[in-house]
Amino acid sequence: MSIILSEIEVKVRKLINAHQQLIEENRRLASENKALREENETLAQASQELHDKINKTTIVNALGNNEEEIKEGRKLIKELIKEIDQCVSILNTKE
Repeated sequence: MSIILSEIEVKVRKLINAHQQLIEENRRLASENKALREENETLAQASQELHDKINKTTIVNALGNNEEEIKEGRKLIKELIKEIDQCVSILNTKE
């Protein structure tokens, strides 16, 4: 009977140890997850800023003499106006 109890005690100790390790790993992963989410948000914001900068540059270049650049600029302006209209529409539906 004492052998069985000893084996059970050893198994319980192993389970407790494994549980503690999993708790620590969970904390580490949660911390890493938070850091990655923050990095992702920062990168998304930087990407949006670069996208806006490209749009501005394209519009500025559209004011040049190249017919292709003018067409591209007009296309970009139309897309931006469409996006603004969609935003206004969304804002109107939320009211």
